[in-house]
Amino acid sequence: MRTQDKTLVASIVAAVILTATASAQQAPSPPPITPYGAPLGLEAAKKVMAAAEAEAVKNNWAMAIVILDSTGHMVMLHKLDNTQYGSLMAAEDKAHSAINYRRPSKVFEDLVAQGGMGLRSLALRGASPLEGGIPINVDGKIVGAIGVSGGTPVQDGQVAKTGADAAK
Repeated sequence: MRTQDKTLVASIVAAVILTATASAQQAPSPPPITPYGAPLGLEAAKKVMAAAEAEAVKNNWAMAIVILDSTGHMVMLHKLDNTQYGSLMAAEDKAHSAINYRRPSKVFEDLVAQGGMGLRSLALRGASPLEGGIPINVDGKIVGAIGVSGGTPVQDGQVAKTGADAAK
């Protein structure tokens, strides 16, 4: 077989493999239809914050924790001792992502990690592709969101989930 023929065959095989890989990627899921509810009040936010903060302290993790109501306005912010300042903004971004897109910010992290079509999520305004933002659901409605930053992505997600679960 001539060198040109081998190159052509190799190019065709590569194109077939790339096409198969691209079509095998999972398409992004449609937006959730969970409705927004009445904004989370201060007492409920305190309960969420207490649970999240207790989880962070129990594990000796320096974190920033932000709680937003269903309108996207901040209800509470706690910065544990020795938390890096950048975590304050990152936690707020994660919470805004969760409230605005009605899904955990980890969804966007996973989409980016897939590459291909998932990278399109980077163009979504305010969609933080970092684990640690979770909508707060009560009685089937989104009443707020929690955002946590300062640890590893898994640690941020663990603290956020603990807080969000306390609202139920």
